[in-house]
Amino acid sequence: MDMNQKFTARTWPESPEKTTLEGKNKFLGFWLFLGGETVLFASLFATYLALKDKVPGSDHYLAADMFALPLVFIMTMLLLTSSLTSVYAMYHMKNHNYQKMQTWLLLTVLLGLAFLGFEIYEFYHYIHDYGHTFTSSAFGSAFYTLVGFHGAHVVVGLGWFILLLVRNAKRGLNLYNAPKFFTASLYWHFIDVVWVFIFTVVYLMGMVG
Repeated sequence: MDMNQKFTARTWPESPEKTTLEGKNKFLGFWLFLGGETVLFASLFATYLALKDKVPGSDHYLAADMFALPLVFIMTMLLLTSSLTSVYAMYHMKNHNYQKMQTWLLLTVLLGLAFLGFEIYEFYHYIHDYGHTFTSSAFGSAFYTLVGFHGAHVVVGLGWFILLLVRNAKRGLNLYNAPKFFTASLYWHFIDVVWVFIFTVVYLMGMVG
């Protein structure tokens, strides 16, 4: 099937992201990539759990002393909502409604940016109010490596969405860019799932010691 073929809502394939061989290969390769990412994050979680109580003395703070659950809860809701908006975007992609897909992806980007803004504020708060830095303790190193690495993935995901939106602003949907939008959305869902684990393991478990 010609990837540059002009489609209407009626002639658009039911699963445009996997209609072509290239799309199927992208889909398979992306799942292999996510497998590697899962192993990497699992290692970071294991390191954090091993080091979360490792502070040099009584003058250093533990998680229960610093973490503000209301702020983290807002961040969690922002990211989970952004996952929902990306689902709506892919729904409209499958229905060949490019304008609505763009709108929902833009909302996804805005929610992701809001999440990053709160995370930067959170790190600033820990550093300046508690002296909790990357080098202050093993706990600090493990915390900033895990949470910061996730934040870097959020930046990559946002950059991916923005690049796709800019490059395809006037092209419309076709069988060449549909798999790209779909894999970007899958990546975003992966980021959201990892954050749910961070919220549970780092913040909730940290608050109860």
